[in-house]
Amino acid sequence: LQESESENRLDGETASDSESKSEFGGSSPVPTSDDTPEVLNRALSNLSSRWKNWWVRGILTLAMITFFFIIIYLGPMVLMTIVMCVQIKCFHEIITIGYNVYHSYDLPWFRTLSWYFLLCVNYFFYGETVTDYFFTLVQREEPLRILSRYHRFISFALYLTGFCMFVLSLVKKHYRLQFYMFGWTHVTLLIVVTQSHLIIHNLFEGMIWFIVPISCVICNDIMAYMFGFFFGRTPLIKLSPKKTWEGFIGGFFSTVLFGLLLSYVMSGYRCFTCPVEFNNDTNSFTVDCEPSELFQLQEYNIPVGLHSVLGWKTVRMYPFQIHSIALSTFASLIGPFGGFFASGFKRAFKIKDFANTIPGHGGIMDRFDCQYLMATFVNVYIASFIRGPNPSKLIQQFLTLRPEQQLHIFNTLKAHLVDRGVLGSPEEA
Repeated sequence: LQESESENRLDGETASDSESKSEFGGSSPVPTSDDTPEVLNRALSNLSSRWKNWWVRGILTLAMITFFFIIIYLGPMVLMTIVMCVQIKCFHEIITIGYNVYHSYDLPWFRTLSWYFLLCVNYFFYGETVTDYFFTLVQREEPLRILSRYHRFISFALYLTGFCMFVLSLVKKHYRLQFYMFGWTHVTLLIVVTQSHLIIHNLFEGMIWFIVPISCVICNDIMAYMFGFFFGRTPLIKLSPKKTWEGFIGGFFSTVLFGLLLSYVMSGYRCFTCPVEFNNDTNSFTVDCEPSELFQLQEYNIPVGLHSVLGWKTVRMYPFQIHSIALSTFASLIGPFGGFFASGFKRAFKIKDFANTIPGHGGIMDRFDCQYLMATFVNVYIASFIRGPNPSKLIQQFLTLRPEQQLHIFNTLKAHLVDRGVLGSPEEA
């Protein structure tokens, strides 16, 4: 009877509370603290904690922005490498929280399996990317061609291996705990790896689709903090007590204006607007093309009601600037919810930050909680409103077909063009 009552209690509303005390080794928080450099501590020792935190965050923010400019200058390959490194670090921070919560039981293979699943998921996603964007290179090398042909089967086999290893690692009395961690690992992979994969896809569409969204999130984060610091009076959400309506609204208008200006500047440079493509002759990335209509100045009529206010009847701007309004609006209104989600997660485990990697800012995940949500939106936005059929990819696939298949497609396409009047009929020729 006592055992059945215990099971009912665990399966009821208080299960999480009772397990957190018994299985999780108590409800003590996972300790985290900022390692502020000693130089800054001495220089800012006379300031109050509020202003000291402001200066520490400001100095480190400028350092991170400078680093961001440097990696942009180094090109798309370095950007992709940085995205990969950030992904691994974010995964490490979240998995470490899980390990610290459950460390008292020393679950078998937990860390090994977590990193193994990370390897499997990255192999799948990046293998798909290589096949998609480096098609001619893959077809040129026999080993790569074989790996590409059976890529999904190999990926599934690797995952099955990890799945079987997890089942074999199950130990009595800790089943529920181990399945918690199995779910923890997979949700982390869904949030971190999938989103970083989408960031790289956005980068291949053109560096402007990578830089502008990320910059809008950074701008919103900075301006919301600034407006909240100096003018904040009205709390915004209980999950983040320091967030205010003044900061939220001020960050919105600042980000929209910033997105318009940044888009105008970047739209004039081919290195930002052209898709990132792989040149098979030089075995390197190229960003040279004829700019599309999105990045060519056009004249737009201003609504009549604004003529007297602005003094203009028309305005010349890039069509991409209109899209940047959608991007900056999402970064300002919906993007912060990624931060609120992260705040709720940290509160659930009673931690201040995901890690103490960046003084005054916490861990890498603390800086990228909104970026991952933004990456998904940008990818969906491009697929829905921007991207069309890619002729170069169609030609690449066409050239890999057998001669009789190529001839069949050629005759079909020719007949279609003749029917539409694009080509003259064979009799006329």
